[in-house]
Amino acid sequence: MEDKNFVFGLHPTIEAINAGKEIERILISKGLQGELYQELMKLVRLYDIPFQQVPVERIDRVTRKNHQGIVAFISPIAYQPITEIIPMLFEQGKNPLILLLDRITDVRNFGAIARSAEVAGVDAILIPEKGAAQINADAIKTSSGALLSIPVCREKNLINAVRFLKNSGLKVIAASEKGDLNYFSCDMTQPLVIMMGSEETGIDVQLLRIADEWTKIPQLGTIQSLNVSVAAGILMFEAVRQRILAC
Repeated sequence: MEDKNFVFGLHPTIEAINAGKEIERILISKGLQGELYQELMKLVRLYDIPFQQVPVERIDRVTRKNHQGIVAFISPIAYQPITEIIPMLFEQGKNPLILLLDRITDVRNFGAIARSAEVAGVDAILIPEKGAAQINADAIKTSSGALLSIPVCREKNLINAVRFLKNSGLKVIAASEKGDLNYFSCDMTQPLVIMMGSEETGIDVQLLRIADEWTKIPQLGTIQSLNVSVAAGILMFEAVRQRILAC
């Protein structure tokens, strides 16, 4: 192992999976073959581990040691299923506040959002299995350790996850410049999901379609958009403000 955040090589990766390590994702060199590779892929499919087949040069950029075409990134946190989080929150008498981050890939933005989420009392952060920032040492540091205490739920299908949340009684609001409601006009006092998308592409269209409301942050300047971590903080603390006043 060259770094505590990843392992490389076929045997070490297989051993890490069998040891129950939380695997963030695996990079696999294109064209890789052999019995050990087949054994690894059986485990990958069994445990539904995210993986990418990439040119070997991509793996060389991670480590120049004898990686055998395999690098596995180890997550410093244990992901939790959203289907277990929500019932537990209701059983505890809480008014759930969930933050969904769709395709937020910048590690520092992700860490900054998590830091604000922890301060705002967000109950869980929901992310997609693919297309999300890697939770690594940089993310943990930027979050000031918040990612070690706030539950993170990584779901293969965000559409199904949002449908589950709606069926559980949570209202879903999506942050979009196309929104017809200013954020302070949205009722955030009830069980709530706040959806944020990437600065480049926004929230996935399919997710937007099943949101209950689209909301926007008024912008009076000439720059087209806010940094996503700033925008997320504004919406989360508006929920905090409304909930405090409603008590």
